[in-house]
Amino acid sequence: MNSIRLRLLKWLIVPILLINLAGGALTYMLAWLPAQLAFDQGLSGAAAALGARLSADGGQLRIDLPRQAEQVLRSDDTDAVYFVVRDAAGRTIAGDADFPPLPRAAADGAASVNKPAVAFDSGLRDEAVRGVALRLSLPAASGAPLQAYIGVAKTLRKRTQVRQAVVRALVLLESLFALTCVGLIWFSVGNGLLPLNRLRAGLNARDGDDLEPIAAAQVPYELEPVVSAFNGLLDKVSEGARARQEFLANVAHQLRTPLAGLKTQLEWLGARHAEPETVHSLKLMLSATERMIRKTNQLLALARAEPGHFEKTRLEPVALDALVEVAIQSFVDQATLKAIDLGFDLQPVTIVGDRFLLRDLIDNLIDNAIRYTPPRGTVTVACRPDGEGGWLSVEDNGPGIPLARREQVFSRYVRLDDKTTGSGLGLAIVRDIVTVHGASLTIAEGAGGRGALFSVHFR
Repeated sequence: MNSIRLRLLKWLIVPILLINLAGGALTYMLAWLPAQLAFDQGLSGAAAALGARLSADGGQLRIDLPRQAEQVLRSDDTDAVYFVVRDAAGRTIAGDADFPPLPRAAADGAASVNKPAVAFDSGLRDEAVRGVALRLSLPAASGAPLQAYIGVAKTLRKRTQVRQAVVRALVLLESLFALTCVGLIWFSVGNGLLPLNRLRAGLNARDGDDLEPIAAAQVPYELEPVVSAFNGLLDKVSEGARARQEFLANVAHQLRTPLAGLKTQLEWLGARHAEPETVHSLKLMLSATERMIRKTNQLLALARAEPGHFEKTRLEPVALDALVEVAIQSFVDQATLKAIDLGFDLQPVTIVGDRFLLRDLIDNLIDNAIRYTPPRGTVTVACRPDGEGGWLSVEDNGPGIPLARREQVFSRYVRLDDKTTGSGLGLAIVRDIVTVHGASLTIAEGAGGRGALFSVHFR
């Protein structure tokens, strides 16, 4: 997945963790090496104390080490302490006979020079030990100085405890530091990407026909080129949609007058010809002309009601009851042909809206009800006030609309059956008009569970 968030987190968190790991290793070394040196210095001090008790007597090494002094040397609550004193021939003068061989570095060099203690690691009595080796040159009364080799060693129990304590403390501190860094980076990246999230949320919240440009004042500097390019694209899309809408409206408007004239001429011809074939042909031509007029009117209504291009300046107070009363008159003949009882229950209601669009809404709801209501059915149109708004309802006792298809019928070119004539645009136009007026539209069952009840609530 190509994600800016993941890329930022990867390039920030991974280096921080590597630096933290390197810092932890360096801190461990800085903490453990001085502790190791202190332990070794303690062993060197013990070896030097043993060396202070050595003397050369009669050409042989002697050591003044009372039992109490040896006990003090070996006393340790945690580790076992071992020591040895050897002469130049390797014979043990004092201490532990099984003490491991001393490192060669302690024996090299001039015989008359005392060398510093040399640390070494070894094993003794099935346990690892850390020791130091010290070489001393003791002056003799006669002849060359006598060489003495001293070794002192301790088990690693205390060192292990100290090392484990250092490691535990470092792991805890480094873990807390790493988690804190990761948390801060995560928060910082998330906070830095908030403008992107807000931009995405704003775009997702838009309707599909909302082509308004994005306000550049609310966009960070880094996003300005992207937003500028996107606004340019929106302008192009808006211009294309506006040109398409104007073309549709112009075509529909230009077709209305000739189609109305053609209908009038066909009606005139039908009244003056008695030949059955001519009358039948004229009826077919008249029916086709009426369908063309209806589709032309719907195209014009669709162009006017498109939400993305609706101008709110056209809104004005409209007497909804008077508009409904006028609209019903144009459907009386259509209802009479099917013996449909077309009635109304109108209460005075004034709403804010576009008069032409509201007329289209009413016409499409009534026409839809009459088309789907069977002969000798009933269609009732009603309106009533509701606070600052009002209700408009159209009820019929036709076949009704299944619950699963009530949302689908508002899509363009969707029809419930193929037996009823129509283009499938009427309810799509109703939905667009309801949307631009900020109203709500619901479909329910009619009285007695039969038919359909379309209700529009104007706020």
